[in-house]
Amino acid sequence: MINRLQNVTITKETSTPEETKELAISLAKEAKAGDVILLHGDLGVGKTVFSQGFAQGLKIAEPIQSPTFTILQEYDEGTLPFYHFDVYRISDPEEMYEIGFQDYLYGNGVCLIEWASKVEELLPEEVIEIEIEKNLEKGFDYRMITITYPEERNINI
Repeated sequence: MINRLQNVTITKETSTPEETKELAISLAKEAKAGDVILLHGDLGVGKTVFSQGFAQGLKIAEPIQSPTFTILQEYDEGTLPFYHFDVYRISDPEEMYEIGFQDYLYGNGVCLIEWASKVEELLPEEVIEIEIEKNLEKGFDYRMITITYPEERNINI
């Protein structure tokens, strides 16, 4: 996680992909234009499931897939524009300027960025961070989801 000051942290546990998706839907209903959400977690931990739920919460009907090979998927038909980034394959943060990254970060939509630590120096100070972790001792589908956000943001989920 990227260290930020004056944050609130909450932890939620889910036992099924559907519960993970429901948590993401709840968070999306709290979303505001200009939100930047950093999604952390190992490969296969459920970042795509979370992203799908988040999009559903924004009332996006289009199928959501991880943009691993395209870096960015844009969805404009929901309650807010949704910009889903997967920067796993970025080797140099400067590559993000080629796709107009700053315009998305400071635009009228919500940016959800997977593997955000790869572009850390380009990110604004105020972000919402989500860490998804597995614990196989608690079951194959168990997830511990930690949400950290600026204190003044006041998210209720």
